[in-house]
Amino acid sequence: MPMYAMQVFLLPADLCAEIERIMNKFWWTGGSEKGIHWRGWGDLCKPKAKGGFRRLREFNVAMLAKQAWRLFTEPNTLVARVYQAKYYQKRSFLESGLGSNPSFIWRSICEAKGVISEGYRWSVGNGQSIKVWTDPGSLTLIRGFIRLCGKGLRS
Repeated sequence: MPMYAMQVFLLPADLCAEIERIMNKFWWTGGSEKGIHWRGWGDLCKPKAKGGFRRLREFNVAMLAKQAWRLFTEPNTLVARVYQAKYYQKRSFLESGLGSNPSFIWRSICEAKGVISEGYRWSVGNGQSIKVWTDPGSLTLIRGFIRLCGKGLRS
């Protein structure tokens, strides 16, 4: 499977399962009809860092999340400006939706955007660009503000 396709398109779950079945058959039979099951398929599909081959669907979403991260962190690139003009003109990348008549590539990136949203947190810095009511991690800031104001009101 070419990596480029996995970086750009969300592969159908059935296709990922079929490719994994082919890999499974190869590793368990070695090309002959009879084979020895040396390891369980769950062991073979562990993350690559743990000695496995990785699950294709998870790897595909991770590759798309990498593209989403590039759009988010490098907004001045040509591709980011094109997508911004078409899909999220007046919003941030994380607030963007599918829009009307989205391309398959944009649909794929939006599918992986949740990975970015789950792990993303603001670093407040000077506070010029943070949206307290909508940005992830702001709830902690709001709670601290409420506690601070509450202490001021009690004294």
